[in-house]
Amino acid sequence: MPKNSKAVKKELDDDVTESVKDLLSNEDACDDSFKKTSLIVDNHEGEGKECDVEEGGSDGEEEERPAWNSKLQYILAQVGFSVGLGNVWRFPYLCQKNGGGAYLVPYLILLVLIGIPLFFLELAVGQRIRRGSIGVWNYISPRLGGIGFASCVVCFFVALYYNVIISWSLFYFSQSFQQPLPWHECPLVKNTTSPYVVPECEKSSATTYYWYRQALDISNSISEGGGLNWKMTVCLLAAWSMVCLAMIKGIQSSGKVMYFSSLFPYVVLICFLVRALLLKGSIDGIRHMFTPKLEIMLEAKVWREAATQVFFALGLGFGGVIAFSSYNKRDNNCHFDAVLVSLINFFTSVLATLVVFAVLGFKANIMQSKCIGLNTNKIVALLENSTETLTIHHINLTQSSQVSVEDYSKLLAIIKGENKFADLGLESCTIEEELNKAVQGTGLAFIAFTEAMTHFPASPFWSVMFFLMLVNLGLGSMFGTIEGILTPLIDTFKVRKEFLTVGCCVLAFSIGLLFVQRSGNYFVAMFDDYSATLPLLLVVILENVAIAWFYGIDKFFEDLKDMLGFTPYRFYYYMWKYITPILLLALLCSSFIQLTMTPPSYSAWIQEEVSPRLWLIYALGAEINGVEVLTLGKPGTTKKQIERFQAKEQTVNFPTWGIVVCISLVVMAILPVPVVFGLRYFNIIDEKTSGLSTVSYKKGRIIKETAQPGEDDDTSLIQGKSPSEAPSPMPGNSIYRKPSSNGAPDVNTAPNGRYGIGYLMADVPDMPESDL
Repeated sequence: MPKNSKAVKKELDDDVTESVKDLLSNEDACDDSFKKTSLIVDNHEGEGKECDVEEGGSDGEEEERPAWNSKLQYILAQVGFSVGLGNVWRFPYLCQKNGGGAYLVPYLILLVLIGIPLFFLELAVGQRIRRGSIGVWNYISPRLGGIGFASCVVCFFVALYYNVIISWSLFYFSQSFQQPLPWHECPLVKNTTSPYVVPECEKSSATTYYWYRQALDISNSISEGGGLNWKMTVCLLAAWSMVCLAMIKGIQSSGKVMYFSSLFPYVVLICFLVRALLLKGSIDGIRHMFTPKLEIMLEAKVWREAATQVFFALGLGFGGVIAFSSYNKRDNNCHFDAVLVSLINFFTSVLATLVVFAVLGFKANIMQSKCIGLNTNKIVALLENSTETLTIHHINLTQSSQVSVEDYSKLLAIIKGENKFADLGLESCTIEEELNKAVQGTGLAFIAFTEAMTHFPASPFWSVMFFLMLVNLGLGSMFGTIEGILTPLIDTFKVRKEFLTVGCCVLAFSIGLLFVQRSGNYFVAMFDDYSATLPLLLVVILENVAIAWFYGIDKFFEDLKDMLGFTPYRFYYYMWKYITPILLLALLCSSFIQLTMTPPSYSAWIQEEVSPRLWLIYALGAEINGVEVLTLGKPGTTKKQIERFQAKEQTVNFPTWGIVVCISLVVMAILPVPVVFGLRYFNIIDEKTSGLSTVSYKKGRIIKETAQPGEDDDTSLIQGKSPSEAPSPMPGNSIYRKPSSNGAPDVNTAPNGRYGIGYLMADVPDMPESDL
C-alpha cells in the first residue's frame, strides 16, 4: 500500500468530519443487527478494498452504540417514561373537574390530533438519525440545534423536582411498616393535668397534619427557608442513588430495571381496584366519575387542559422519547410503537381513575357516616331540650354512628319544623359533596388516599404497595428524563457515560437540597408551574416546524418509507404540516395568556400560632376575655369561632424575587434556541464547515459539499447531488477502519442492493493503524 501524504495525515490527525460510526448510525444496516458492516474504500491506484468496520470503531477501540436486548424491553421503557405520576393524580382530577366521563371525549380527540402524531414524529427522528436530541436537531437544521439544548435544560429542571416527589414517596413507604399507620390519628400532647390533641392536627385532619408537619415540617411561606429537613434529605439522597445506579450503564442497566418498574404499577392498580370494589361506597365513586356533564365540553378551558394533559402524558419535548428510540434497529416499526404506547398510556389513566374514584367513594361513604353521627348528636341534644314531644318511630338514636342515611333523612324531615333547627349548624352530609372536593397532585396521594387507606383492613400492607407503586412510576419517568440529558451530551461531547451519569446525579442532588428545606414544597410548585409548560410547548412546536418545513415533509416521508418499508398514512402528512402546528400554537398562546393574567402564586400552609395553654383553654370550653370558646362539635359552636383556630391552605402571591425566579426559569429553558440560531446565522459558529468538510445524506449516499481551501482532492468525497438536497449532520471525530483479512477488492453488494451500507468513499490512502 502507498505511504500517506503529509497533507492527508495532518488533516486526518486534526479532525475528520465523519467517523464510520456516524455514517453507520445514519443509514440502513446490511443485516438485522447492523452491528457490523462494510465500507468501500478506493486507493490511489484505483484498487477497491472492503474494510470491515464495527459500529463503534475498529478492533474494539470504541464501544459500539448499545441496543435494546428485546422489543419488549424497549416498549416497557417507553411506557415507563410516558406513564408517570400524572396518570395517577392529575388525570383523575381533570376528569372530576371537567365533566366526568365527558372529559374522555376531548382527551381522545386531542390524543389523535396532537399526541400520536408528535409521538410518532419523535420516535421516527430518533430511530432514523440514531442520536440524542442535540444531534437530531443539528442534523435536521444546524440553526435549530438549540432545540436539543433546550430539551436538556428542561429535562434537568424537571428532574430536580421530580426526584423530590420520589423521595416523598420513599419516606411514606418507609413509614408504612407500622400498625396502626402513623397518620391514622392525631397525636396527643400529655401534660400534668389532662392530655389534649395537638392543636394543628385537630384544626385540620390526621393525614393533613402528618403531611405538612411530620413529613415536610413546612414553613408558612416561601420566604421562610427554615433549614434542611434531614429526613427528606436522606430520602432524596436515596432517590438519586437509585437513579444513578440504574442509569450508570445506560440502557443495558436501566432496561432490565424497566421489567419491574414498568409492570409493577399495573399489578398494584389492579389489586387496588379489586379491593376497592369490595368496599362500601366504591360504586358511588365510580358512578360519580362516569356521570357525564356534557355542557362543560363547550368550554374552551376543558379543551386546553385536555391538550396540556395529552402533551405531558406522553413526555413530548423532553428528549427521552428520542433518546430511547435512538437505540432501536433501523427497520423497527415505530408507527406501531407510537400507537401502542399512546393507547397504553390512555388506558392506564382510565384504570388509575377507576381506582382513585373507587377509593374516594369508599372514603366519602365513611365521611358521610361521620357527618351523620355528628349531626345526629346535635339533633338528639335539641330533642332533649325541646318542650314538645316528637314521635320518631323505628330510629335508634342511642348510637348515632349507626344511623343509616335513610333514617337520617327521615329524622331531618321530622325536626325541620323546630324553632331552634336553624341554630344547630348542621353540615350537609352527601357523598356528592364529598366527591366534588377536587384534589390533585400531592393532596390526592399524600392526604386523601392515605386517609382512605387507614380504613382498609390490613392498612399497612396497602400503604406499602401504594407508595412502592408511586416510587416505581416516578423512577420509570426519571429514567427517560435522565436519558434525555445523558444521551445528547454523550453523543455530542463523547464523554464516558459512567462519569457523566455520576456527575449529573451529584449536581442534581446538590441543587435539589433547595427542595428539602422547610419551604421546599413551595419551590417544587414553582418549578412545576413555570420551568416546563411554556418551554416544552415551544420546543415541540419547533420540532414539528423543523421536520415539516425546514427538512421537508415530503423528504421525511421518503425517509419513513425507506426505514419502515411502507408509506405512513397520509393523515400524518396533513397533521405534521398544518393541523398539529396550529393546535400547538393555540395551546401555547392560551397557556401564555393564562400565566400572564394569573399572578404567580402558590398554596401555602398557614399555621395559626396558638399556644398550648390557649388551646387547652379552648379545648376545655372556657372563656377568653369574656368570649366563650367551645370545643369543636359542641352544640352552639359557631363557624366563625372555629375558623379563628383553623389551619388551612391559602393561596399566596410570590414575592418579587420569586416572580423573578419564575421568569428566569422560563427564559433559561428557551434561551438556547435563539442563542444557537444567532451563532449560526451570523456565522460565529459556521454551520457549513466543521473540520475538513461537511457531508449530507441522501438515500444512502454521501453528498459532496464545498471543500476547505487547500483541501487535497485525494481526501475529498466522490461527487453526488447538490448539498442543498439534504441537511448537514453532526460532525464526528474520527474515521475508524479495520483492514481486510485478504486485502483483495470486494464489490459485492449488500442485501439492500447497495455497496456495503451505501456509502462510497474514494481516494483515501491507507495509513498506519496506530495513527487511526
